[in-house]
Amino acid sequence: MPVSPIGVFDSGYGGLTVLRSLVQAMPEYDYLYLGDNARAPYGNRTYEEVYRFTLESVQWLFKQGCPLVILACNTASAKALRTIQQKDLPTIDPAKRVLGVIRPTAEVIGQFSDSGHVGVLGTVGTVESGSYLIEIAKLFPDLRVTQQACPGWVDLVERNVHGGSESDAPVRQEVDAIFTKDGQIDTLLLACTHYPLLIDKIRQYTPDHVQIIAQGDLVANSLTDYLLRHPDMAKKISRAGSRRFCTTGNEALFEDHASAFFGEGVQAFTISLAPSL
Repeated sequence: MPVSPIGVFDSGYGGLTVLRSLVQAMPEYDYLYLGDNARAPYGNRTYEEVYRFTLESVQWLFKQGCPLVILACNTASAKALRTIQQKDLPTIDPAKRVLGVIRPTAEVIGQFSDSGHVGVLGTVGTVESGSYLIEIAKLFPDLRVTQQACPGWVDLVERNVHGGSESDAPVRQEVDAIFTKDGQIDTLLLACTHYPLLIDKIRQYTPDHVQIIAQGDLVANSLTDYLLRHPDMAKKISRAGSRRFCTTGNEALFEDHASAFFGEGVQAFTISLAPSL
C-alpha cells in the first residue's frame, strides 16, 4: 500500500516543534518532514526567495505522495502560502492542500489575553509582512497587537547555543524592547517555530504574570479539527504511524540537532530539490 503522509515543511529545524505536537495529537498518521537547512534561515530573505524555495519544497513533498502539506514555518506562511494556495495549487493539483501556522494561531490568540494586549516575537520577515496584524485584526479587532523582530534568534537556536550565556543579551534586548513599546502586554506569542527552544531565556526577562505561547499545540489542535471537518482529506492520509525526516543539508548535522526540537533521536536523509517549474 502506498504511503501518503502529512508533509511538514520548515526552513530548518524549528518545524520539528510543530511536528512533535502533531505526532502527540495524532500519532496514527504517517508524517514526512522536510527541512531546507541548506538555505536556512529564511527570516531575512526576500519574498521572491522565500516563495521560490517554499514552492520547490512543497512540490517535492507532493511528489513523495503527501496530499496535505503544513508550512510549519512562519516566514514561509507569511510570504509564500497565499500565492501557493491561489496561484500554484490549481495548476499543480486542486485536490491537494497546503496550510500554514499563522491563521490557526490568530484564530485563538485573543482568548489567552485578559488585558487585550498581545506581543508577537518573530523573524524580520514575519514581522515586516504584517501577517499577524492582518489576521488577528480580522478575528479580534479590539486586541492591541505589538510586534518585535528578533534578528539573530534563529541563528542562536540553529547553532545550538540557545541555552548558554551567548543568548542572554540578544534575548533580553528584544524582550525589553517589546515591553517598552507596550507595558500592558500579558501574552507573548512566539511567532517562530524555533523560539520554543529559547523559552527559558525569554522567561528570565519577562514579567511573571505574562503568558508565553508557543504554536505547536495550537497548530495541532487546528489540524485535528480540520481533518474532522474534511474527512475526504483524512481518508487520503496513510496511517501506519511512521515518521520520515529529510533535509537539504547535512544529514548527520540534522540528526545531531533534531532531538532538541523533536524530543527524541531521528534518522535523516539528505535530498536535493529540483527547481520549481
